[in-house]
Amino acid sequence: MACALLLWLLLFIALATPSQGNRLGPIPHLRYSRFLDPSNAVFLRWDFDFEAEIITFELQVRTAGWVGLGVTNRYSRAGSDLVVGGVSPDGNVYFSDQHLVDEDTLEEDGSQDAELQGLTEDAVYTTMRFSRPFRSCDPHDQDIESDTVRVLAAYGLDDTPKMDRERTFVKSIFLLQIVHPDDLSAPEDTIIHDLEITDFLIPEDDTTYACTFLPLPIVSKKHHIYKFEPKLVQHNETIVHHILVYACGNASTLPTGISDCYGADPAFSLCSQVIVGWAVGGTSYQFPDDVGISIGTPLDPQWIRLEIHYSNFHNLPGIDAGGRLYDSSGIRVYYTAHLRKYDMGVLQLGVFTFPIHFIPPGAESFMSYGLCKTEKFEEMNGAPVPDIRVFGYLLHTHLAGRSLQAVQYRNGTQLRIICKDDAYDFNLQETRDLPYRTVIKPLSLLLQGGPSTINEMCLIFFFYYPRNNISSCQGYPDIIYVAHELGEEVSDSMEGMMAMSNVEWAPESIKKAEKACKEAQQTVIIKTIDELVENTTGWIRDINPTPRGPCLESSGGKVEPQDKTPAGFKAAPVVLSGSSCATPRCLPLAALLFGQGALSWLLATLQAGI
Repeated sequence: MACALLLWLLLFIALATPSQGNRLGPIPHLRYSRFLDPSNAVFLRWDFDFEAEIITFELQVRTAGWVGLGVTNRYSRAGSDLVVGGVSPDGNVYFSDQHLVDEDTLEEDGSQDAELQGLTEDAVYTTMRFSRPFRSCDPHDQDIESDTVRVLAAYGLDDTPKMDRERTFVKSIFLLQIVHPDDLSAPEDTIIHDLEITDFLIPEDDTTYACTFLPLPIVSKKHHIYKFEPKLVQHNETIVHHILVYACGNASTLPTGISDCYGADPAFSLCSQVIVGWAVGGTSYQFPDDVGISIGTPLDPQWIRLEIHYSNFHNLPGIDAGGRLYDSSGIRVYYTAHLRKYDMGVLQLGVFTFPIHFIPPGAESFMSYGLCKTEKFEEMNGAPVPDIRVFGYLLHTHLAGRSLQAVQYRNGTQLRIICKDDAYDFNLQETRDLPYRTVIKPLSLLLQGGPSTINEMCLIFFFYYPRNNISSCQGYPDIIYVAHELGEEVSDSMEGMMAMSNVEWAPESIKKAEKACKEAQQTVIIKTIDELVENTTGWIRDINPTPRGPCLESSGGKVEPQDKTPAGFKAAPVVLSGSSCATPRCLPLAALLFGQGALSWLLATLQAGI
């Protein structure tokens, strides 16, 4: 009752307090929101039109001064873009598209590419709402792509825009989240089941992989799991790095208890078909309404292996009275008897981690490649393999990962980059939806790669339907060839790996090792849910990067000739569907004009056949 009264009182105050500034037309609902600072004083709402390539932001800050929102990069604030606005004491609105010349100095852009939709100030908040294109033609504006975006927010206590590090915040967000949870249905007969480790004593080691085997829910008929989320114990959130749930073949003989997943007892590494996965920074994930994980039929797994990776980098001794650190984390699944159209599966791709994957010490950047060839899938599946239709993915590395991508080839030709993140953030590992479903046919090649700086894991999990028995498909380079290219004489793979510690690593030798890893023949390891393993070989192909799409020309300020891109221009920004055309710059969607090459580029991206 007290909470309800407080919320009502705050709402009444907000409505009763007069505000200054301009609100341009009716305001459509923005579906996504996030606090950007630890004290919850900076609140962001956003939404986007994927076809028009326009994104709309609303920044609300607890201040009577200026506010700013933009995009920055991993390494430096210099070069960040920042849209700045506020309401001056006389009630006039100021608003401009700016950038940071260095860490502290703001400068107005020559091209004004942000479209103001509203700017108000009341007794508590300054609220700024604007839209901008995904890609403007101004080199001072950062592109917004289907990658992790480092959102920059700043504010002041007065109306003189000046950067203050205590009031500047950066948060990694996946802005172009295609499916919103509100767009999906939640069955009324939902049942919840927890798959969790029980009172596990976390060692003081840097890294621990703890595994246990648990039964899936026992049901009398087929059900579908349609959603999962992490179940983390308070105080342990910073230690739990990832949680994976692997399906076990029903013929498997499984051990009991909890043990090191990859230690002395190999039985604790049994079961290799991932069915759900979570990593640090992720939240809950709900599958599309037409797919689910099947349980309850004779073909479905009855047991799972729960793997929890603990990263106790600070060697915490424990928090209980006895100085010990216990954990009971896991995965919570939601399931229903209301069946979906398709049974889904998860395919693990990437660089086979142990023992071949290496990163030279001191490397600023190093590209690793893992190859998957689908030609053996049907033979190993024991039945024809229908087209694999990928609808979502999870990217996974350890601390040093900087970029990952999965590329598809057929008959020696690159078809598409299925997914990528060139701004990968270790602290934001979440399951993401593809903007369109991608078909992988038999005899396709899948190449996964990513640069990193220290010994690293490099994996991508594809969420797809219909389910088959293939659990993973990973590759690694011929380490003997790599060693020979580096001038080391070796006769087998073990000597090859040991020789890597003898190399005098310098920029030249690092570059030579990276080139050799790409040129070397790859061994591809394919595994099924029943632990059947087959090897094949193949070669890494060149990756053709996706060309930058057409930039959207500004309707305010100037665009310098050198800012124009070969992809061409589109017309001036339109506000998000649902808002009114209250300014001369607002155009109907039908007025969007594609420049030369832009339409063909878009169609090639969205409609490429397999």
